[in-house]
Amino acid sequence: MDIVENATSILDYTAGLDRQAFSGNRLIRDAVERCLERISEAASKLGSTAETLLPHHPWRHIRDLGNILRHAYDSVDEEVVWSIVTKQLPALIIDARNAAANLPDDT
Repeated sequence: MDIVENATSILDYTAGLDRQAFSGNRLIRDAVERCLERISEAASKLGSTAETLLPHHPWRHIRDLGNILRHAYDSVDEEVVWSIVTKQLPALIIDARNAAANLPDDT
């Protein structure tokens, strides 16, 4: 599942970093933003299935984030990105893995 794969990559890239180290590492920030774009695109492709499978996540915001990262990249708030990485992605990974494990094998 693209969401789990990219979210896990983000956590791998940022492991051991604090907010300041994240802010000071452009390569990691760029990689994180690219993975967030992929998560946003995967959420768009899932459509309403995302809300059905994982109703406790802000899917509209996840989809909108991709547009911000693609079109308003010069005004991306690093604090918001860091908050997503540290507060939202861990739960999303757990919930998405659980949802995938409960899907029938033919999906």
